[in-house]
Amino acid sequence: MSTFTILLGGDLIRTPRLDRQVEGSRVIAADAGIGHARLLSLVPELWVGDFDSVPANLPDDLAAVPRRTFPAEKDQTDGELAIAAALELGATSLVLAGAFGGKRADHAFLHLALALRLAEAGTDVLLTSGAQEGVPLLHGKAGFDYADGTLFSVLGFSELAGLTVTGAKWPLNRVKVAFGSSLTISNEVKGRLEIELGHGRAMLLAHPYPLPES
Repeated sequence: MSTFTILLGGDLIRTPRLDRQVEGSRVIAADAGIGHARLLSLVPELWVGDFDSVPANLPDDLAAVPRRTFPAEKDQTDGELAIAAALELGATSLVLAGAFGGKRADHAFLHLALALRLAEAGTDVLLTSGAQEGVPLLHGKAGFDYADGTLFSVLGFSELAGLTVTGAKWPLNRVKVAFGSSLTISNEVKGRLEIELGHGRAMLLAHPYPLPES
């Protein structure tokens, strides 16, 4: 498995869990995401974008990262272009660091939808801000290593059917969830969390390192 970390422009905090997730991975930065390289003590092998939001005072090692430059007016975001570059280089697993928050809610939503599309095509995807993680949920069963008390939600991107949640404060057994329902929002891990989905598209959103204001 070839894992690439994609540094995106959203919010990011450094945690021991995030360090483990990116350890040994290859790294590509998307425009302003290069700023997270300093935070994580990483040097990307490639920097992709239109470079309209380059952080000031970059250290020499980051300023010297090879660039792949695109025009400001284009059909893909810098993040999508960075992901495409990783796939060209053989990525089979992606960590999208900085996928949430930031100034662009539309970009954050795109990252969620794009992660689902990538997962359907066979690529493992983790979205993270360090504090919050997203994992695509498709047909089948998956287990997770979150500690007891971890807040999580299952966000449906379609109507869901056959949804089973075990290892949670509020378990579910083969339920149907209407698109837009809040039934699966704000649950808590209690034991080993396992989720099985019979039909539909969803995203697990978990908060392993909740911020103080949350």
